Amino acid sequence: EVHLVESGGGLVQPGGSLRLSCAASGFTFSNYDMSWARQAPGQGLAQIAYISRSGGASSVLDSVKGRFTISRDNARNVLFLQLNDLKPEDTGVYYCVQNTLSARGQGTRVIVSS
Repeated sequence: EVHLVESGGGLVQPGGSLRLSCAASGFTFSNYDMSWARQAPGQGLAQIAYISRSGGASSVLDSVKGRFTISRDNARNVLFLQLNDLKPEDTGVYYCVQNTLSARGQGTRVIVSS
């Protein structure tokens, strides 16, 4: 059974940083591209970052470019999202996603507020 478990969210002040993690199990992690998606309050789910199976290619949404970095550790089956210089509009629930397998974790909540 495919299992994705996010962690690392929390309450942070504007300008602060967080590192989100996603522990993957039940599939061969290194064979699949992975993504992070965010659901802001009152809005739909939107993909914000993508990384290829090897980690050699990645991209992030323009609105978070230069602030968010996606990475992965295939030896440990873990996906990461480094969030820097957080803004109130980054508030939301962040999900680890594997689209081919239609898999998504339970999410980790990030609140950016002073």
